[in-house]
Amino acid sequence: MLFTKAAASNFLRSVSKRTKSTVSGGNQVAGSSENASSGAGGLIAAVGTTFGTYMLADFCSNFIQHPTQKMDYGYFNQFFGRDVDQAWWGTRTEHIVRVAACLAVTDHTSQHFFSKYLGRPLCFAKSPAAFVAHTFLFIFSGVAIYCGVDSALNPAHEGRRVEELKSNLYSTYIGTNTAWYEPYVAPALAKVAGPAIANTWFGSALLPATLAYSTVKGVGWYDWGNCGLNDHEMRMNGLATEDV
Repeated sequence: MLFTKAAASNFLRSVSKRTKSTVSGGNQVAGSSENASSGAGGLIAAVGTTFGTYMLADFCSNFIQHPTQKMDYGYFNQFFGRDVDQAWWGTRTEHIVRVAACLAVTDHTSQHFFSKYLGRPLCFAKSPAAFVAHTFLFIFSGVAIYCGVDSALNPAHEGRRVEELKSNLYSTYIGTNTAWYEPYVAPALAKVAGPAIANTWFGSALLPATLAYSTVKGVGWYDWGNCGLNDHEMRMNGLATEDV
């Protein structure tokens, strides 16, 4: 779920003057605030773009995990001609927004500390082991924070919040271990489709994040096909009766 400086430049070209970095051939540089541009404005823009990318990646990953199933987007169901059960809690929309927010913060925070430790911007080509460690740490910590907040505040977990947290933290650990390949996606794409495609926001940010979301959720929570659906999704897909 890396967000590179090159991707930020491509995505915010009309509103940003930051310079590009190269991702082709594995020269993937993490997009910390120091890399993106100077000052708080650059950091806010970078984190905001990362947040938007991760929300879109989570949404896209649902089509990989559940290609034929109807998803529960809460309040937004009405725009798809679907019934609204819960407007927010326990819906795919809640997951998309909250997880992306947590990951955007932990991603840039981890980049900062790894770059400070290395004495240079975190780069996959120059420090592959550190980059993979960064990937695991920021994904695990970001999703764990989301799980903690959801366990504490979600009304559906009343009376079993501790059990819910323990279960989700274990699933987080399992799922995060599947994301080791994420930094390799853009370099692999550069070999197959060429640097021009790999160096875009899609190739260096959205595609890797979408694939990582799919395996983290799919393996960690066994969220594939008809599995991993909430009660409302089961009803919408004809897999359960109204009294489930």
